[in-house]
Amino acid sequence: MILGGSHSPNLNSNHSLVGDLSAILIQNVNPLINFIRVPSKKIALMSEWETKIEAIANSTIPANVTSLSGVPSWMLVLIKRILEKTGKQTLEEVWPNLEVFFHGGVSFTPYREQYKQVIHSPKMHYVETYNASEGYFGTQNDLSDPAMLLMIDYGIFYEFIPLEDVDKENPRVYCLEEVELNKNYALVISTSCGLWRYMIGDTVKFTNKNPYKFVITGRTKHFINAFGEELIVDNAEKGLAKACAATGAQVSEYSAAPVFMDENAKCRHQWLIEFAKMPDSVEKFAAVLDATLKEVNSDYEAKRWKDIALQPLEVITARPGLFHDWLAQKGKLGGQHKVPRLSNTREYIEQMLPLNNE
Repeated sequence: MILGGSHSPNLNSNHSLVGDLSAILIQNVNPLINFIRVPSKKIALMSEWETKIEAIANSTIPANVTSLSGVPSWMLVLIKRILEKTGKQTLEEVWPNLEVFFHGGVSFTPYREQYKQVIHSPKMHYVETYNASEGYFGTQNDLSDPAMLLMIDYGIFYEFIPLEDVDKENPRVYCLEEVELNKNYALVISTSCGLWRYMIGDTVKFTNKNPYKFVITGRTKHFINAFGEELIVDNAEKGLAKACAATGAQVSEYSAAPVFMDENAKCRHQWLIEFAKMPDSVEKFAAVLDATLKEVNSDYEAKRWKDIALQPLEVITARPGLFHDWLAQKGKLGGQHKVPRLSNTREYIEQMLPLNNE
């Protein structure tokens, strides 16, 4: 099994280990695990990401890897490097017994087609998990259903705040038996480890209540609501998937933010997208994305009515490696860090746009 790692934990002034949870887990895992996993603990705990990628690739190429576990975006970087080093076209040529990828951290939707390009094996499966530093919350238990089974017996008490109430002083809070299907909630947890009514930052939507099954729809801080459109990551993922299907494109990374008013006093959404495969027409891609957002989000559709409040969205093509370079500039390379998909301010995109021109 290939498992992602993080920086080696350090001792603080109180002689306590401090660091990313994944690194602390690797440091304390039963030593027997090291006999069935790659890379070695030493490599997994390397702090410099570019050097680590090379070390992981070199150490795993000759191994009999049967399963992968990690964040889809960063695992794809590793896979492409392995294919470059071996000269192979598909990953099963390197690891013929590979059969499953346990993924989490970011939505798999933008990466699904790219994985199909590098893994052709019909026996390959993809299983989504929802785990974080604060706990383990869900696992996909049916490969035909993208929803995950909620883990209700892991020492976690769940509460849910309707997305529209998140920023209110006294929000409505529901326990598990009170949730409604197909409604967006911010997840709040209390755990046996000491967390008390902690808002983890993710939004979820239930698709079934017997048993409880859910999908992750976004982040409480990653949305655009500058004009009352209430655009969330789930909307964005659906729009991008349809635009890719219509234009033959593949998206590597993206980030979007509002343009509050340009030189012509017009407002719109601005999307900075790095394509793994360019669309046959960027204009068509933007049009399909815009139309799909109207279909899946009635608030967005209302604000786009006759282009009065919002103009058609703008797609800016990002140069290859832009988001990697932006994360590197901020010292945030690696599986613990993700690109902010949607932002209600222009803080992130204003940092990225000058970098895109370099």
